[in-house]
Amino acid sequence: MSATQRTTFPYTLTRAGVVMSPEPGDDLEAEGVLNPASGRSTDGELYLLPRLVAHGNVSRVGLAKVRIEDGVPVGVQREGVVLSPDQGWERGYGHAGVEDPRTTWVPGLGLHLMTYVAYGPLGPRIALAVSADLRKWRRLGPVHFGYQPDLGTDLNLFPNKDAVFFPVPVPGPDGEPSYAMLHRPMWNLSWVRPGAGVHLPADLADARPGIWVSFVDAAEVEADIRMLVRMGEHRLVSLPQYQWESLKIGAGPPPVRVEEGWLLLHHGVDGELDEGFTLQPRASYAAGAMLLDGDDVTRVLGRSETPLLAPETIGERIGTVPNVVFPTAIEEIDGIRYVFYGMADTRIGVARLDRIWP
Repeated sequence: MSATQRTTFPYTLTRAGVVMSPEPGDDLEAEGVLNPASGRSTDGELYLLPRLVAHGNVSRVGLAKVRIEDGVPVGVQREGVVLSPDQGWERGYGHAGVEDPRTTWVPGLGLHLMTYVAYGPLGPRIALAVSADLRKWRRLGPVHFGYQPDLGTDLNLFPNKDAVFFPVPVPGPDGEPSYAMLHRPMWNLSWVRPGAGVHLPADLADARPGIWVSFVDAAEVEADIRMLVRMGEHRLVSLPQYQWESLKIGAGPPPVRVEEGWLLLHHGVDGELDEGFTLQPRASYAAGAMLLDGDDVTRVLGRSETPLLAPETIGERIGTVPNVVFPTAIEEIDGIRYVFYGMADTRIGVARLDRIWP
């Protein structure tokens, strides 16, 4: 489907090329470079923080300066590794990793805030780290979700992925300025304990993983940055709605403030999913978007009925995991927004984001 056919949503994504592929002979990239975070250094240079996958599916977070020609990202210059699975809670049994980083520049804190998946003994969990310069990262530790009686469950029990922060405080459920984190809990505990089954929160009848949001008071964070890992007031934002996202959805890059509210790119999954945290060769991952209310980020104002970008090229259809388009970073270059995305869990592509009608 071409960009000109996608008229049900005011934004389009147009491929602009491949910016990073595994470097031959580099053991740390033997199983792929994918799903990057991004940010600007103190001198304004644009960097990616790609997930580097070594033999045995062990992931690290790298740093790579983006090469730009005629305003378009065309490649990278590697500058090493900035985060490795050094902590016990980042190393599981037969698996280890700091995976799928997302970074948000938070002006009010003067810090880049990284959310990442720590793959530890109980499977994937969300963890946080902060940095002033993209090079030195201070771990804040795993996220703790405060108990909420009306949910009838403890969110800390469940595997969780696809976490990303809004760049500025937004109104919390009580109306007070809050830092808000989108995330994607998964309710089937059989993934980490065979036979445990699905355990849903109260009043939720749909077991498909969707996008949730949790909050922490902005004043508390500004007084003590460690409060960022103490999230509360959990709310459901969205579940899968259309066929292209029929199995599950998850947040992509940090939300971007636009005229209508917050533009959130997300991924959706269709096809068939195998049990557990394994590679998913029978599923298809595509990129879409939704608009969230600027005054209430739990309220979806609109969303793309069809993907903005689906796996169509050879690089998106063939790789470590076939048929994957997975957006994780968005940056503005000379007034144009570019989205960086994982291609078949093997390499990193870039696409131009445009608004096509007012």
